[in-house]
This record gives sequence, structure tokens and C-alpha cells, in this order.
Amino acid sequence: MNFQRVHHVKGEVRVPGDKSISHRAVMFGALAKGTTAVTNFLQGADCLSTISCFQQMGIPIENNGNEVLIHGKGLHGLSMPQQPLDVGNSGTTMRLMSGILAGQEFKSVLTGDASIQKRPMGRVIDPLSQMGAGIVSVPGNGCAPLQIRGGSLTGIHYHSKVASAQVKSAILLAGLYADGTTTVTEPQLSRNHTELMLRMFGAQISSQDTTVTIQPEPKLAGRMIQVPGDISSAAYFIAAALMIPGSEVRIRNVGINPTRDGILRVCREMGADITLEHVSDTDGEPAADLVVRYSRLHGTVIGGSIIPALIDELPMLAVLACFAEGTTIIRDAQELKVKESNRIDVMVQNLTAMGARIQGTEDGMIIEGGVPLHGAVIDSRLDHRIAMSFAIAGLASDGTTQILGSDCVNISYPGFYADLRKLTL
Repeated sequence: MNFQRVHHVKGEVRVPGDKSISHRAVMFGALAKGTTAVTNFLQGADCLSTISCFQQMGIPIENNGNEVLIHGKGLHGLSMPQQPLDVGNSGTTMRLMSGILAGQEFKSVLTGDASIQKRPMGRVIDPLSQMGAGIVSVPGNGCAPLQIRGGSLTGIHYHSKVASAQVKSAILLAGLYADGTTTVTEPQLSRNHTELMLRMFGAQISSQDTTVTIQPEPKLAGRMIQVPGDISSAAYFIAAALMIPGSEVRIRNVGINPTRDGILRVCREMGADITLEHVSDTDGEPAADLVVRYSRLHGTVIGGSIIPALIDELPMLAVLACFAEGTTIIRDAQELKVKESNRIDVMVQNLTAMGARIQGTEDGMIIEGGVPLHGAVIDSRLDHRIAMSFAIAGLASDGTTQILGSDCVNISYPGFYADLRKLTL
């Protein structure tokens, strides 16, 4: 797909439901007794993989488009799947389901596409093994496929080396089936959707600073869940409005959970004009309309405890930094290397091809802003966040930007290009 410079982006848009919350609504609804009704569910490939996996374990799920009904059978209601569970490209499905399957009295195999089979799973294999699960990497390299023999788990206090909501959630979900308390302490606080939603379903879960504790064998009950818009999807429209002169965009009902709003904090530090309107709070998940106007931005340093709150937005922030005056440094972001692609290398290669002054580091990037970009052929590496970031870059650059593998956006935002087109007419 090709992109060229536009005069401005204007109008309003609703982004799809939050991916993290959509995944968890299906998983926790399946483990609850009764029906869970989820509105504004993200109909992206990753979340559809989660639905498919639970259907294979005997959970009736009705997907009616905007509403999904999960007819949960309780904590011990899953059935042994008759074939390997395929998570597609979804790391969230793979890691969180590892925790759930660790507590089941049956054997299972988790697999996925070629990309997911390169992503590190040792970070969940280690703590789940400590709890007593029989979980092994079939190829023996710490990656999927994973073979899991569940049951007879012991609660542990796990000190995670990485601030990862997926790792934390896998351990907490296994903790639902343990013989005692399970605790996770992180180096920094990662997104807390699991804690908020499990508490809403009826789990006994407590948090203090970067430590969270869960009690086993709760009685989870089905409920209504309204999924706010995904701030990771909103990031592309935020950046487009800030970068392109004359732009103003309203993004409706976006989740602004404090463990996810790092992009708003960084953009404001860079001088962004972003206003929050119609702020609401449903089940502990705050949301608001974001009104974003073109702004003259300056460079900043992005690192430390804020990184877990914007890890998925860093590719877009790297593009945004090219349009800011001065130097932007991204550091403490080694996690970018083990996403759908090595996002540090891919961003450096593709932005360099567009004329940016950018240098990769061991844990991030150094970007000299204020240098005009020009079109180039961009290899997305079938990474949805790379493809969307460079679609926005193409709108603010001279010449034509061609994105290879552009359809990969369907993983998280099937209507992205159509929504973008409406704002540029």
C-alpha cells in the first residue's frame, strides 16, 4: 500500500476496543460461572485467536460483531482440546493461556505462527515450572510450541526480571489453581488490566507498588464488560495530528489507564496540545475523548519506569521524534527486540531509508529531529505496529512511501486504513 503527503488530518474517529482488555474478557469470562457480555470487543486476528482457543476447550462463545457472549463454565470447566491450540500471532494469548493451562488436569499444546515461534517463552516457562507445572518448549529453545501438563500447583512469590503484564498475568492466572497465595513483584509496574478485571469478576487480589498477590480458588461470576478504545491504536492518530500542520483530531472514548497512558505523558513533555474531554470510569478502567492539535514539538528522553506504559507505542514515538526539534533518546526498551519483530532494528532501518538521522542502541534509539523525511519502500516485517507507524510517516513525508505486508494491521486494527483515509479527505 502507498502513502503520500497530506495537507492535514481533521475530524473524529473511534478506534477499536482495547486489545489487552478484549483478550482478558474472553479468558476470564470462560473461567467464570454464567454469561459474560463484552461490548466494543476488538475484532482483530489476535483476539479472534483467543476466542477460537477457548471454543476448542468447550466454552460456548457467540461473536455477534460488537458484542461477544462468553458462556463460562467456572474455574474447572475447561475440556481437554483435541488438537494443539493455535494462538496465531498473539503473544498475549500464548503467555496468558500458559498460566491457565498450567492449572488444568489435562495435557495441552500451545502453538502459533512462524513469528510467535521465535518469541521468548522462557519467561513464563520458568515461573510456571517453579509452581509445579510440567511445561516444556517442544523444540527445546525456550520458544513455542509449548507442551503443558497441568495440575497440582504451589503458590510462589516470583520476582520477575522484566516488567511484563503477560508474565505477571500468566503467574496470577496459574495462582487461581495453586494451593496457596501467589505473589508477583516486578522491577516496574506493568499494565494492570488483569488485576482490575479479575477483581471485578470476584477474585481476591491485592496490589501494592509493583507487587500483586492473588488467593486461589475464587468463585468468579460472569458480568458485563464495556471495552474502551485502545490507546495503542489511538497513538497513530495522535501522532498524525501532532506532526502535520493544520491538523485537529478528536478520538472518541479512549482508555487512559495510568499504566497505559505513557504516550500522553511523553507527548505533553514534547509540547503537545492534547485535551481530555468527557472523562469516565467503568470498572476501574478510565476513558476519555482525546482532542489533539498540531504542535511544535521538541525532543525528550524516554526511559525508566514509563517504558512499560508505552512499550507498544515506541515505534510511533520514534517517527514522531523525527518531526520534533532537537534530540530524542529512547532507552531501557530492550523489550522492543522481542516483539512481533525486532522493533529497534526495523525502525532504524526503515527510518534511515526515509532520510532520518537515527541510531540504534542496545536498549533503544537516538533520534535527531527536524530533518525532512522522504518516501521509501518500507518492509513492515508483518508487524502491525511497524506498518501503522510508517503509514503515518508517509502522510508527513515527501514523495511516495510504499509499505510491504501492509495487511498485517488486521492483527489489531482491521479498519485502520479506512479510518485514516476519512481523516485525510
